[in-house]
Amino acid sequence: MSEIPYKIYLAENEIPSKWYNVRADMKNKPAPLVNPGTGEAMKAEDLFPVFCEELCRQELDNETPYIDIPQEIQDFYKMYRPSPLVRAYCLEKFLDTPAHIYYKFEGNNTSGSHKLNSAIAQAYYAKKQGLKGVTTETGAGQWGTALSMACAYFGLDLQVFMVKVSYEQKPFRREVMRTYGAKVTPSPSMDTNIGRAINEQFPGTTGSLGCAISEAVEAATSQEGYRYVLGSVLNQVLLHQSVIGLETKAALDKVGVKADMIIGCAGGGSNLGGLISPFVGQMLRGEADYEIIAVEPASCPSLTRGSYVYDFCDTGKVCPLAKMYTLGSGYIPAPNHAGGLRYHGMSPIISQLYDDKLITARSVKQTDVFEAAETFARVEGILPAPESSHAIRVAIDEALKCKETGEEKNIVFGLTGTGYFDLVAYQQYNDGTMEDYVPTDEEIAKSLAQCPKI
Repeated sequence: MSEIPYKIYLAENEIPSKWYNVRADMKNKPAPLVNPGTGEAMKAEDLFPVFCEELCRQELDNETPYIDIPQEIQDFYKMYRPSPLVRAYCLEKFLDTPAHIYYKFEGNNTSGSHKLNSAIAQAYYAKKQGLKGVTTETGAGQWGTALSMACAYFGLDLQVFMVKVSYEQKPFRREVMRTYGAKVTPSPSMDTNIGRAINEQFPGTTGSLGCAISEAVEAATSQEGYRYVLGSVLNQVLLHQSVIGLETKAALDKVGVKADMIIGCAGGGSNLGGLISPFVGQMLRGEADYEIIAVEPASCPSLTRGSYVYDFCDTGKVCPLAKMYTLGSGYIPAPNHAGGLRYHGMSPIISQLYDDKLITARSVKQTDVFEAAETFARVEGILPAPESSHAIRVAIDEALKCKETGEEKNIVFGLTGTGYFDLVAYQQYNDGTMEDYVPTDEEIAKSLAQCPKI
């Protein structure tokens, strides 16, 4: 047995006191957000009607490498951070691999995921601005759950538009949100102009994150004292999530281990970006080199099959344009996709890093994902979230490659949360009714054709 413990913990005083902004070290900065009406780059004041003012400043800050975490947020973090970095000894033994596998476990809080890292920050800035409440969207429900906890902590009202297919498949996550005081509406709904229009255009649609974002933005901008907050994609969210990567690197340094490969699931980019940011920073500064793999669902393959263009961030086309790898804002993933990785585009930061070939990407089918999830659950004792299981799938695949070659690689992946609210998906897999859906080239081309020509 190695001297490295099963769980590598940092001390409470080692929780990061600053977020790391990888954009400060990026030679090619993410392209600016663009006003769809004027074609001009958005300034902070242009975003003030939609987002909290301090979050707008963070969104556009490409120069400041480290940003102080307010003490109130640091105090909240102490309730569940630092999170453990776990050496997956049991998985290594089961696979009979010479690889050393580590996972950063972000599921040790009531929300069950990493989303709380940004939720508490965004709620804090909304409260500090004197707002009455915020609106948001949620896919599988992790973000909505985390934000409901954060808003309850600061006494803010919360209105959540939850992707309809998840609203129906994951009733217990919906009820956690309601327990913390949030109003939860299935999207697309009949409560907003955009929701009604989407329902008319796509009768019977099961929704998408793009739809839910449109409704949440409309709700925020039509109510006095409300702003919209987002759980992924935006630069500010990846900034807050950098606590994951900062802790991961500090824990590895503590035991004298250098990662060879870092793997994360990729939907909008919040977990992946948070995990890899400090490591990418080293690469950008010429201090180290890593192999970084983004893993996305084959049913929503924005990196591996999308185009790198300006596109709307939402289906209703009310948000600014972002340059990102996208499948088109009108793309709606198949309803049988069990995870929350259902966004049509990818974070501008992740998109730029991918385009610069600093990271690679793979897409995986959901039956393969759940096969890996059940292996992990039986061997490591944690039922993983479907989203996290995309990273588990590739981590297992890479560890098996090491078995063939005899390489002792250090593989690190992000375990974003637990899957105890995702048992309908597990039931479908166990019953043999889960299907794999991979969009055709024609479907993707049709959706991409609707992207604005900028």
